[in-house]
Amino acid sequence: MTTLTGKIVLLTGASRGLGVHIAKALAKEQATVVCVSRSPSGLVQTCNAVEAAGGKAIAIPFDMRNVAQLSTLTQQVQDVVGSVDILINNAGVEINGAFADYSLSEIQSVLKTNLLAVMELTRLLLPNMMERGSGRIVNIASLAGKKGVAFNSIYSASKAGLIMWTDAVRQELAGSGVNISVVCPGYISETGMTVDHRVPAPKLAGISTPKSVANAIVKAIKYNKSEVIINQNLITESLTRFMLAMGQISPTSVDRIYRWLGVVNFNRKRAENRANDSYVAVKSHHA
Repeated sequence: MTTLTGKIVLLTGASRGLGVHIAKALAKEQATVVCVSRSPSGLVQTCNAVEAAGGKAIAIPFDMRNVAQLSTLTQQVQDVVGSVDILINNAGVEINGAFADYSLSEIQSVLKTNLLAVMELTRLLLPNMMERGSGRIVNIASLAGKKGVAFNSIYSASKAGLIMWTDAVRQELAGSGVNISVVCPGYISETGMTVDHRVPAPKLAGISTPKSVANAIVKAIKYNKSEVIINQNLITESLTRFMLAMGQISPTSVDRIYRWLGVVNFNRKRAENRANDSYVAVKSHHA
């Protein structure tokens, strides 16, 4: 079992949503959390929460979409805390919409944040971990990467790519002392990207609390789990695994299950709300 006490953890997407809960869970393990996000004010709040929970925190503002500048971020981290023991790639963005309605900039934003930035940050930190023969990398993906979700195709593609890339790199790292994992949560209550106060998440699909997801991520680090699926409870998770396995044999049968669970309608409504919000914003701008 890996202990987190005194470990240096680099956590992206730390200023809001699930990132805050992950940071607090790490604090309880007595880790030093390097919190990265593009929101300075949000980082201050997260660092205060970490210290209140008994941990140590350092804030470094950075926009993960600036993939070409990630070497600057890693140099900053090295200057402040030295080597990173654990990297948690949590930063992510989700934009709901029918595929034909996406703009190129929206597609690039999702892929840069959810996949390219993860790859590049890992590429920059990995050599030091391999040289030391020790390190942990945890990528926060999604169940949307295990089964494509209508009206969320770019997000699904980014998370599927993250899952497959993690699987490949894990095999490359065998015997190196460096381990890489992927965590795939379903819907999360209270906070995060899937929370839409105008459209409740489909309860039949399973909804986990952010605290339970954060605790599962810490457990994945401690016990070096290669892939973790999180979906409300053990029964729901088992059903999810069965459904995903069935989807490999008959994808369209799971399409029908997703429609029955309300997943498709949920994303369609979120896409419609986004489109309406954009229309109102443009209309107000020209008023």
